[in-house]
Amino acid sequence: REVKRILYGRAEDNPITFSSEATSLAKEVGVDLRGYTFTARKEDLRRPRIVRVGAIQNTVDIPTTAPIHVQRDALHEKVSNILRVAASAGVNIICFQEAWTMPFAFCTREKFPWCEFAEDAEHGPTTKLMKELAKQYNMVIVSPILERDSNHNDTIWNTAVVISNNGNFIGKHRKNHIPRVGDFNESTYYFEGDTGHPVFETQFGKIAINICYGRHHPQNWMMFGLNGAEIVFNPSATIGALSEPLWGIEARNAAIANGYFTVAINRVGTEVFPNEFTSANGQPAHKDFGP
Repeated sequence: REVKRILYGRAEDNPITFSSEATSLAKEVGVDLRGYTFTARKEDLRRPRIVRVGAIQNTVDIPTTAPIHVQRDALHEKVSNILRVAASAGVNIICFQEAWTMPFAFCTREKFPWCEFAEDAEHGPTTKLMKELAKQYNMVIVSPILERDSNHNDTIWNTAVVISNNGNFIGKHRKNHIPRVGDFNESTYYFEGDTGHPVFETQFGKIAINICYGRHHPQNWMMFGLNGAEIVFNPSATIGALSEPLWGIEARNAAIANGYFTVAINRVGTEVFPNEFTSANGQPAHKDFGP
């Protein structure tokens, strides 16, 4: 209790009670549904708003040796079921984990076949599906994918696509800080982003996305705040031993320092790849994500 009071500003969690429909559906499709309330200080000049935000963590269940389209289709189906649960729970804005349409293969230092997961950010199969679901569920969706930019010689980017609750493509943000640490030398696969620090205005608030490694850079968080963000999402893929002491604290620090809400989502599960590899320091490879 004392640790929670110090770290979170409260001794107890404030869980949300979901409808029987939401809990039954979650049980049916095998989703662990949890929700908590966070109340901002009452303002004098603006009416209070209640926004229900969702964060999705999902494992990769199909073997990484399966064809690319089989792996992607399986993840599409899995996340579509999770979105059904989120909709029944009344979620307004939802964000997936980093590069959710694929295994996080950037630790393998192999470009093939993993870059084949890259797709067009605006018209690719993942965005097409997300547009349909966003409209169906009246939900804003933040969908981090591996992007292939056919207008610029098939350049690869680590990108978060933002889709409005009426199913329209609002825009995208490309990851602007790339790790070159241990297993994760991601510069092998894609470039630093060129989209700056965009803030996307949605029906439920002004949102931004600080992808993974960008959380280590305070000025990165700051720029989203200066541009007017009310909620900043941090979809990540990091291992527990590397970032567990930092991950949650960085998000809370950013919220306090910049006066907005933060939502940090990390990948979960264990991912195994066809070819064995070692960390850059010669230690056994990390394959488990968390927390």
